Amino acid sequence: MISRREKIAYGLGDTASNLIFQTVMLFLAFYYTNIFGISAAAVGTMFLLVRLLDAITDPLMGLLADKTRTRFGQFRPYLIWLVIPFAVCSVLAFTTPDLSERGKVIYAYVTYTLLMLAYTAINIPYSALGAALTSNPRERVSIQGYRFVFGMLGGLIVTLTTLPLVRILGDGNPQLGYQLTIAAMSVLGVILFLLCFAGTKERVPPPEQGVAIHQGLKILWANQAMRTLAKVAVVLVAGMTIKNMLTIYYVTYYLERADLVTQFISIGMIGNILGCACATWATRKLDKVVAYRALQLIAAALSAVAFFIAPEQWLLATVVYFGWCFFLQMATPMLWAKIADVVDYGQQQSGIRTTGLVYSSVVFFIKIGIAIGGAIAGWWLAWFNYVPDVNQTEHTQFGILVAFTLLPALCSVMVAWLMRRYTLTQDKVETISTELAERGS
Repeated sequence: MISRREKIAYGLGDTASNLIFQTVMLFLAFYYTNIFGISAAAVGTMFLLVRLLDAITDPLMGLLADKTRTRFGQFRPYLIWLVIPFAVCSVLAFTTPDLSERGKVIYAYVTYTLLMLAYTAINIPYSALGAALTSNPRERVSIQGYRFVFGMLGGLIVTLTTLPLVRILGDGNPQLGYQLTIAAMSVLGVILFLLCFAGTKERVPPPEQGVAIHQGLKILWANQAMRTLAKVAVVLVAGMTIKNMLTIYYVTYYLERADLVTQFISIGMIGNILGCACATWATRKLDKVVAYRALQLIAAALSAVAFFIAPEQWLLATVVYFGWCFFLQMATPMLWAKIADVVDYGQQQSGIRTTGLVYSSVVFFIKIGIAIGGAIAGWWLAWFNYVPDVNQTEHTQFGILVAFTLLPALCSVMVAWLMRRYTLTQDKVETISTELAERGS
């Protein structure tokens, strides 16, 4: 059994990661269009193109992590090696230089690319670390539950403090405010990553030798469960990204309550936290595959219901958004526990354990989902003639409403449909775990 203290320490790593990740998801598009000063179409294209680099960097990072052997473990050392570069790149991405619009676009491409590379380099080993803490399938759900509760606590810090800190630290200059706010978040993130490193221990031994990239990719392709999760990750995250990126636009320009942005997104983040906290309980009652599909359908229904909420019904809109966050995020720890199950399944089938490569591959498809969702959000705003800092036309308001409600609902329905092919039930993964233990793997 993993102690609660160690689970908390592992969770603090996701708090650190989400201080930046949630800021990017919730505020970066708005920052680029309304503060930094580039068009929504340019933002959408950038989000798509930069993520294409992950086709190279993610599997390479996973293979590098799989080959790493140090006295501190296989994955933990990356938390101390890369925490400072990650912090520096985060601040650079939210810095506004005095350049022409073309110069700003180039600067945004360079700094956003650096941020994504740094995120890849630290987050893939961190994610893989969860599978190295224990080989117990039920403990993995608990560990991921702690991870995402603490990760969403990081998100709550972001939602509660970002805009107030921008106003306070910027003192009327939002460009300076965003830069100093992210600097403060980055310092806190450094501290939390170091606490994660100090408070965790790798128990699942790595294979004696690393795996060559062609061999690793062949093993992945033969893993049917891995192929299913890859499709799920793309569709799921695309829908989440569209909704998260457009939340500020929805509250500001559809509900026309810019004064409620902080409260609205913070209430949603509380829903995320409570949902993650209930994941372990849900899997005690239901097989996690069945539970996951059901939660996606509930989230889809809630997101679709929001389409029929009128702008003046802001309180109802907030309640429905809370419900969507609660049920969708209850499924998140189950998804990440499935990734560890996929690692075991691949080892059972091939005799080779490729933890880092599996996690890096899933993270790659998650980033593809972010890229697609981010591109759709930016292009959608441009298609519906969004103009920053003005009252939007009814046409633009309708476009924001459709993207915020119906597109994420469609994605969740597709995820539930895709998961019908996922065969690693709770009973099956426990059997696999027992077999690997008997082999001495």
